[in-house]
Amino acid sequence: MDLEQRLQQVHDEQSFLDFVQALIADRRQAQRMAQAGEADSWQNHCIEDFLDGAHAWAEATGIGATQGLVEASPWQRFAVFLYCGKIYE
Repeated sequence: MDLEQRLQQVHDEQSFLDFVQALIADRRQAQRMAQAGEADSWQNHCIEDFLDGAHAWAEATGIGATQGLVEASPWQRFAVFLYCGKIYE
């Protein structure tokens, strides 16, 4: 199961923790790719940029309100917040 599929399945504490484990594995893979000189899918490579990207997404979308996450569980919304730390610039 890929990272995006795990993200879509987050609905409670355990599925959130499963997503976090998948995000960690994805980050480690990205680091190996970067060390090998290959492109990776992470936009933000340090913790400051990661948090800045997640924060920018949260502010721009009302923590997902403009993306249909109003009714989503807090676990789902926080998982999306973390995912956006990876992809949002």
